[in-house]
Amino acid sequence: MNDFGLSRLAMLRFLERVQVRDLERTRRWIADEEKRETERQQGIAARPPAPDWLIERGLSQHNAVYVHVGDCWNAGSRSKGVERDQALRALADGVTPCPQCRPDTALGILA
Repeated sequence: MNDFGLSRLAMLRFLERVQVRDLERTRRWIADEEKRETERQQGIAARPPAPDWLIERGLSQHNAVYVHVGDCWNAGSRSKGVERDQALRALADGVTPCPQCRPDTALGILA
């Protein structure tokens, strides 16, 4: 016997209950993480395709400041996807092409 008055078998049964509870909790965490990962993958699959061209607006949202290729790393958060003809029209109207992605070159406009 020990100081608690429990038999060795009783202590082992207690340990088993604790370990089963911990294992069940770990399995719930795994299931929750698998669910989150599945939802994340579904979200990625459901995203619309990236636009081919972007027009970046200024702070006032009224004037266009840059035209970008759709996957330009330098496109700001105020960029909006546009069709090819809109990008061409913006460049023809004097909107600055992004110096990093060079949409004017990609659109076949010679400077």
